[in-house]
Amino acid sequence: MQDLGLSHLWSQGDFVIRGTAIILLIMSLLSWIVIVTKAWDLVRLKKMAQGAETRFWQSDDFEHALDTLGAKDANPFRTLAIIGREAAHHHRTSHPQLHDALDISDWLTRSLKCDIDESVAHMQSGLAVLASVGSTAPFVGLFGTVWGIYHALISIGDSGVPTIDKVAGPVGEALIMTAFGLAVAIPAVLGYNALSRGNKGVISKLNRFAHDLHAYFVTGARARPTTRSDSPMRLAAKD
Repeated sequence: MQDLGLSHLWSQGDFVIRGTAIILLIMSLLSWIVIVTKAWDLVRLKKMAQGAETRFWQSDDFEHALDTLGAKDANPFRTLAIIGREAAHHHRTSHPQLHDALDISDWLTRSLKCDIDESVAHMQSGLAVLASVGSTAPFVGLFGTVWGIYHALISIGDSGVPTIDKVAGPVGEALIMTAFGLAVAIPAVLGYNALSRGNKGVISKLNRFAHDLHAYFVTGARARPTTRSDSPMRLAAKD
């Protein structure tokens, strides 16, 4: 019994047990890479959203307002403001085209919505990895356990001494794979839920910022702040 453990499981396991352990290790590394990188991006986006809600609308003119959002194109709020300005300018100065069937309000709505959709897709990239790991890792670990128990029982049967001490050790050793599967899945599920909740908050602020930009380019003034998170424009889906 003292010889049983992780090292014994690895040394005595066949290619299936070792392959299952390697797969779980890869899944764990991928999930933690996604969690760390997306969490860093989320913190950065929240800082950008705070600047868009405070410094941007307190500026004297639009160019200065853009400067408050920084010079990086990775800022979705800055990109949204630039897209709105270009859409409004294009609609007012272009020659008659097919889009002239839309008024400036609808044209701005479509332009801003397309940009928000791209930002949402970028924020949600990688979350599918966490969802896949969280839903499949327990079953991968369970497969390793079943395979290990099967071979442990065969070995015990061949030995001809199926006593409790001969059964408990190998079977308990095989159950380690199930524990590995849960250890991989739980952080992935928790990370997915936390990141999804954080992304929803940023998306809500993007919608509110786009609604204010829409009002500014159409009427020349920012829309009055509203206490509801759902703007009448509803430029992006909530999830």
